[in-house]
Amino acid sequence: MRGTTIAQEKEARINHEINAPEVRLIGVEGEQIGIVALGVAVSMADEAEIDLVEIAPTAKPPVCRLMDYGKFRYQESKKKHEAKLKQKQVQIKEVKFRPNTDDGDYNIKLRNLINFLVDGDKAKVTLRFRGREMAHQEFGMRLLERVRDDLEEYAMVEQWPRMEGRQIVMVLSPKKKESTAAKNKDTKAKEASSNNVKELSNIK
Repeated sequence: MRGTTIAQEKEARINHEINAPEVRLIGVEGEQIGIVALGVAVSMADEAEIDLVEIAPTAKPPVCRLMDYGKFRYQESKKKHEAKLKQKQVQIKEVKFRPNTDDGDYNIKLRNLINFLVDGDKAKVTLRFRGREMAHQEFGMRLLERVRDDLEEYAMVEQWPRMEGRQIVMVLSPKKKESTAAKNKDTKAKEASSNNVKELSNIK
């Protein structure tokens, strides 16, 4: 039904707010009714207890449709809300290293990074120095380069390692998944190359 609240919240003009002597009218089921006087269209909406909604104001004459505008706005709002919920919020997960991180701890942290990246999250890799460790920053830089190389299959560097106070920070983004077509093309190329090598071997 029509009401002041709907008129204030709406984006389209409805009912008596429509400023045109005549409109091209579309029915409730989407059927084309044709060009009618605005008063006639509003009367049809009143009789059906629904709204006359201007959906194409720049057309000549404007295109209007008979519908329950309140219900329409509710459904559209619900669709937008559901779509928003489905959109994954990209998070930045942090994993901390030390210059003397041993291999066992390194592998655990590396697995965590892989899990974050596979889930579509960004990863912030930090390496903090303590005391005299600041004099050997090259060790920390080498470790982050090792992390970068070990994650080459899963990530690309968004922010290269840089000093921030007493720590080095690197940010990684998940790599986009290779399309099936690209994978097939790559597979075919490898197979063709392999076949060529076999043929050359047979010739020899």
